[in-house]
Amino acid sequence: MAMPGRSYIQPEPKGVVLIIAPWNYPLSMVCAPLVGAIAAGNCAVMKPSEITSHTSEAIARILPRYLDNDAFAVIEGGIPETTELLEHQYDHILYTGNERVARIVMAAAAKHLSPVTLELGGKSPCIIDKSADLEVAASRIAWGKFINAGQTCVAPDHVLVHRDVAEQFADTLAAKIKQFYGDDPSQSPDFCRIASERHTARFAKLLEGQKVHTGGQVDVAKRYVAPTIVLDPDPESALMREEIFGPVLPVITVDEMHHAIKFVADRPKPLALYLFSKSKALEDAVLSRLSAGSVCINDAVIFMVSPELPFGGIGASGMGRYTGWYGFETFSHMKPVMKRSFRFDAPLRYPPYDDFKARVMRLVR
Repeated sequence: MAMPGRSYIQPEPKGVVLIIAPWNYPLSMVCAPLVGAIAAGNCAVMKPSEITSHTSEAIARILPRYLDNDAFAVIEGGIPETTELLEHQYDHILYTGNERVARIVMAAAAKHLSPVTLELGGKSPCIIDKSADLEVAASRIAWGKFINAGQTCVAPDHVLVHRDVAEQFADTLAAKIKQFYGDDPSQSPDFCRIASERHTARFAKLLEGQKVHTGGQVDVAKRYVAPTIVLDPDPESALMREEIFGPVLPVITVDEMHHAIKFVADRPKPLALYLFSKSKALEDAVLSRLSAGSVCINDAVIFMVSPELPFGGIGASGMGRYTGWYGFETFSHMKPVMKRSFRFDAPLRYPPYDDFKARVMRLVR
């Protein structure tokens, strides 16, 4: 109907972007979205986490050396500074953190009709079928769970494992922890600490009354929580209601895989979903019946390294996406443009209309 002419998309910067970063990866969670914002041509205000104060100070000191200070600003501080930042209007806000603060960010953005990207985490489940290679599965789950002492938004939060292999899996996972971090993980240079004493003390409460298979040691003063396996916790316990966000992994026994699927489906949509299985039928069932921000089959966390995949949540685990092309797209207005020629200006489109024009228009439609 619009020929002769052509249509295309012209990306343009949204304007000024606000990036509010978390404490678990305090450098990369500032820089990863900043790359997309810069690539799309925006200015940016960055708010590093006050909990990781040394990293925040380093970002505030170093970034202004290399970025145009009229276009990019780093604002340090805690709740008062963040609250004041949110009173201003932005062309896009990206927040990474928890659901409670996300509601505050979204409410502030709504006052100015600012679009938001929210990366919120949640309880990412890991389903293990009896057909899985347990040795490989245990290695990959231990790596994905215990890097950064479990303080990773897409780390496996809990495992749902078939009863036939549950005991074997728990023992194999314990052996992997020992292989990776030694007899005393507190002495391992490869095992991290919890970000603060307050966060560490939380784990002592989460582990109260739980059946601990491996680990369980908590030292609040040293911000240490041992790599821990908990067997079959009460689904209503705090351990199973809250995002764990640390090196504690509940292992839940299920009789059939459809019980695991129902367990996941009955709960809020997670940021990541993991399946370990050789069964194509089970893979298809999980992909068709369960929703998650991202799905990774037969591995854990590693999907984050792919620049071809977007990163983002769904439902309670977030909204919007970024990384790679998707970051450029998120921070751009993808402006549609149609350009037409002055030639062939058909009189059919203009009034007055009659039956003849209507018949011709139906023919060329």
